[in-house]
Amino acid sequence: MTNAAIVILAGTDGHTNLGRLVNGLEAAKEFAENDEDELELIFDGAGTQWIPELEDESHDYHELYAAVRDDASACDYCSGAFGVDEAVQDAGVVQLDDHDGHPSIRSLVDDDYEIITF
Repeated sequence: MTNAAIVILAGTDGHTNLGRLVNGLEAAKEFAENDEDELELIFDGAGTQWIPELEDESHDYHELYAAVRDDASACDYCSGAFGVDEAVQDAGVVQLDDHDGHPSIRSLVDDDYEIITF
């Protein structure tokens, strides 16, 4: 059994960041497909901007996102800072504010999660 926390930090600008997003979602999907693994998929920083884009069914990677959406959460502070707070709430994605408005990476480490950033 593996505990994995995939953290998407890549913003929505540029081809490189799209590649980071897709690689992060593919990694998350691999963990999600293994019933013995525990997965946390966290959109943090500029990565929160992806949620409204990926919620759009016409987006090229909507289906990949949909495959791991149930494991997704977003940084509460960053959702506001990057102007997507309402869209994240409308999507029903859980917003984390465990540490000063942000997800607690320390608690994931304490729970033996491997932290993988994209």
